[in-house]
Amino acid sequence: MTVSEEKFTRQRLLEVQTLTPTLFTLRTTRDPGFRFTAGQFARLGVRKPSGSIVWRAYSMVSAPHDEFLDFFSIVVPDGEFTSELSCLDPGDELLIDKQAFGFLTLDRFPDGRDLWLLATGTGLAPFLSILQDFEVWQRFERIVLVYSARTGSELAYQQLIRELPEREYLEGLGSKLTYLPVVTRERVPGALSGRITTLIESGELERAADLKLTPEHSRIMLCGNPQMIEDTRALLKSRDLNLALTRRPGQVAVENYW
Repeated sequence: MTVSEEKFTRQRLLEVQTLTPTLFTLRTTRDPGFRFTAGQFARLGVRKPSGSIVWRAYSMVSAPHDEFLDFFSIVVPDGEFTSELSCLDPGDELLIDKQAFGFLTLDRFPDGRDLWLLATGTGLAPFLSILQDFEVWQRFERIVLVYSARTGSELAYQQLIRELPEREYLEGLGSKLTYLPVVTRERVPGALSGRITTLIESGELERAADLKLTPEHSRIMLCGNPQMIEDTRALLKSRDLNLALTRRPGQVAVENYW
């Protein structure tokens, strides 16, 4: 089978950055034919010494218009995939599906005034892609990024988040963004403390954003820890904020690929 007949392309690792002992970022080359919508994911493949290929799904951190692809990964102890991935060096080969997947995209919401992006851990990735695409800044009056990590050192991409609102192409629209970091296992100046669900229940999240969560105006995306997604969905449902489905418009979108 030739490469053109295969469902993946062979890309080259450009850069690897270790953030903590369990978190790292990577940048790869991008096939000219690879297309994706901000918020989608692709399957990455690594070839094991035995010759077999292990695949895992990763959201793109990079924008759809970038000439490279960025990904954000956690190291799973003894994990079949990340153990191999974390050992790769610049210049090594990485396989990437030719097709992007996923529905954590802005077209899930045909309307809405305020966009809430609620992430834990590496679930931040698709939201960074969305925030680097111009559409979100055009469509919504307020954008609230809530990013929860266990410790302050695990809050990744802080420089990118700080610089995003200042990008020239936004032409002053950057003031729409409110960034609320959350740290659950230690006190960090400038960060909220506690689980996302606790902050919603207490009203602290809305007070910090100076914005109410309402069915009329709020559109909410969730990505990260499956338990966080389940608990937050249940909490939002109790406030009449329901999952957006093809057959039924709603206020909440989630990604369940892990």
